[in-house]
Parts: sequence; structure tokens; C-alpha cells
Amino acid sequence: MSDRIRCHCRRCTIRSLMGPAVVITVGVLFLLEQTRSGFSFGQTWPVILVVIGVISLASAMAPMDGHISSASAAPAVPPPATSVPPANPGPGNYPRQGQ
Repeated sequence: MSDRIRCHCRRCTIRSLMGPAVVITVGVLFLLEQTRSGFSFGQTWPVILVVIGVISLASAMAPMDGHISSASAAPAVPPPATSVPPANPGPGNYPRQGQ
């Protein structure tokens, strides 16, 4: 799998349900449209927005007890050394200059 450290606090657990909840909601809306029960996906798409809003609200209100931040889990690595080009190249340093 992954070597990534996963957080298991309530906020991250609820937030991880966002994708599955949206997929299930879209599936239920398409199923209701196929049953010809008066539902049309074009008219009920706001339900998806409501599901996203409810999960976002629940995630924002959940406690962060035991939260593992990705910034604290990653080791500090210095940036690689790069060669810096001259700040102000003089005339004639570029090919075909002045021709």
C-alpha cells in the first residue's frame, strides 16, 4: 500500500467519506430516474451539493483529538543545491547577439 502516515481523528475520518457519499448519491439519483418515479437527474442535482455541504459541516464541527498533521509527519529535507546563473550577463554572452 502506501508508506504515508494516516490520521484517524474524527475530522479526517468524516472528510474521507466525502467521495463515497457523493458516488452513492449520484447512483441513487440515477436509480430514481430509471424507475420513472418522477425524479429527473437534471432537477435533483442540488442534492449532491447538499450532501457535500452536510459532510463538510460535520467535518468542520468534529474534534481534532489525535490529529496527525502532514507537516509534522514529513521529515525536514533541505532544498537541493542549484547553480545560479549570473544576475546581469554582459553583452555578447548570448549566441548571435548583435548580428
